[in-house]
Amino acid sequence: MTQSRTHTCNELRLSDVGKEVTLVGFYDNMRKVSKNLGFLILRDFYGTTQCVIETEEIMDKLNGINNESTLSVTGTVRERSNKNGNIATGDIEVVPTDIVVLGKCRYNELPFEINRSKEADELTRLKYRYLDLRNSAVRDKIVMRSKIVAELRAAMTAHDFLEITTPILTCSSPEGARDYLVPARNHPGKFYALPQAPQQFKQLLMTSGFDRYFQVAPCFRDEDARADRSPGEFYQLDMEMAFANQEDVFSVIEDVLPPIFAKYGIYKTASQAPFKRISYRDAMETYGSDKPDLRNDLVLQDVTDTFAGCGFGPFDAEGVAIEAIKVTEFAATRKVIDKIMADVEIATAHKACWFKMDENGELTGGISKFLQEKKDAIVAKLGLKPGDFVGMAAGKKLEALKTAGALRKFLGAHADNHMKKECYEFCWIVDFPMYEIGEESGELEFCHNPFSMPQGGMDALKNQNPLDILAYQYDLVVNGVELSSGAVRNHDPEIMVEAFKLVGLGEEDVKAKFPAMYNAFCYGAPPHAGIAPGVDRMVMLIAGEESIREIIPFPMNKNAQDVMMGAPAEVDPKQLEDVHIRIELPKED
Repeated sequence: MTQSRTHTCNELRLSDVGKEVTLVGFYDNMRKVSKNLGFLILRDFYGTTQCVIETEEIMDKLNGINNESTLSVTGTVRERSNKNGNIATGDIEVVPTDIVVLGKCRYNELPFEINRSKEADELTRLKYRYLDLRNSAVRDKIVMRSKIVAELRAAMTAHDFLEITTPILTCSSPEGARDYLVPARNHPGKFYALPQAPQQFKQLLMTSGFDRYFQVAPCFRDEDARADRSPGEFYQLDMEMAFANQEDVFSVIEDVLPPIFAKYGIYKTASQAPFKRISYRDAMETYGSDKPDLRNDLVLQDVTDTFAGCGFGPFDAEGVAIEAIKVTEFAATRKVIDKIMADVEIATAHKACWFKMDENGELTGGISKFLQEKKDAIVAKLGLKPGDFVGMAAGKKLEALKTAGALRKFLGAHADNHMKKECYEFCWIVDFPMYEIGEESGELEFCHNPFSMPQGGMDALKNQNPLDILAYQYDLVVNGVELSSGAVRNHDPEIMVEAFKLVGLGEEDVKAKFPAMYNAFCYGAPPHAGIAPGVDRMVMLIAGEESIREIIPFPMNKNAQDVMMGAPAEVDPKQLEDVHIRIELPKED
């Protein structure tokens, strides 16, 4: 091992009996029987070993020493009489001849028990993250992350991708989220921006003649936290391929990811190539979501014509669309059904409704009283049988689809006969609209990445209704979670200018906002395509964690604060003066 120890605390076996060894680690706990007999558990990164103290002299060395102090224990290995089959070193113990305190814990009480740190509140865990990480259940997720990242790198290199790092200090560009800005000391009044993604740089690498690029890239976005998104910074497996199309990207991802999910995941099976391809339109109409969980076999049905005019107010409004989801053999209690409906309303701000067919073939429960006159048509439309449950949503078409999509998710979670849980189901969502009408602006905006190639190229931009134009954009989805977005890039400056013209930006605007990329493309650029799966989100799914903070070594809290380091924090006025910054805080009312 190292000069300070001969073995780790997970290494000694019966074959080592009789050896003199030196172990180092944390003072996990001790059961003291008398002044000259005690059982010390020493813990290091690798495991634990029992040390049996049999002299008063050695016991004195530990008097006044608190748990979690670091120790060096030198002694002789012997066979254990009461073996412990629950640990790897359970057949042996060490009888110390010397104990040295290497680092003293100066606190009698810890903020939490190390092996129960996950039961502590999140604020305490984040503040004392260095103690939280001593818990093997927490630490092992970080170890897993390291192994997964190493395998991702190896797999990409095996596919002839070259790992290249791109700049951290760059310029601000409109990529959908707020930038983190860095003042430039030598350029008063000007700022760098931390990259939201290496998007422009990786495209410039393709223009530079590199064929296949990747990196495990840090990305910085000033956005709010979610369970599956860390605020501030995150990492993605960023990749780009020259002279490539959509299928080339799919082929690489379908080869790289499934073996890693199957090897490290809590589920041991993952979709094999080719993943299912679903158009954006079909995904919304079939699943009510552009990130469907394909383990759930429930689907949406448009039943507007059948249910309209039944007398139930939300179904009779002008221009309403009505979506239904049939669940066979649904045995949920009324309490569970009410909880599902409440969860849908919380998730979407819109109400869902329901009814079912009882064992006598009658429509009962929920909105059934409004459906009796249309019973035959409803039964025929949905193919109902006794025991079937029907969840429903109504509203403007997109609103109804999204509400029904949330309803589908919650119904699937309570319908074991419709949910295949022990696997990773991948799919590609393709053919996204190039443009959409912005909810806030009411103006035409890019739907996804503004650098994507429109399907149909220049002809589509000039001759189609912008809302009908599709883009070569795609999302990778696994178990209902969006893992990544990608696209075939728009490498033609003339097509790029025309694409931006539709959202009100002229050629001079494009040159001003993206000067390097525009100019580079004017020197002849290869067609190229790429994608960037989120590493943090990927590890979260593989580990089966519900919060992304569990797989990040030092995560921020939901308010983008590092409570352990005290960031963000005020800085010395001289530092602000050096970068020509003056702070004017909002006046308090």
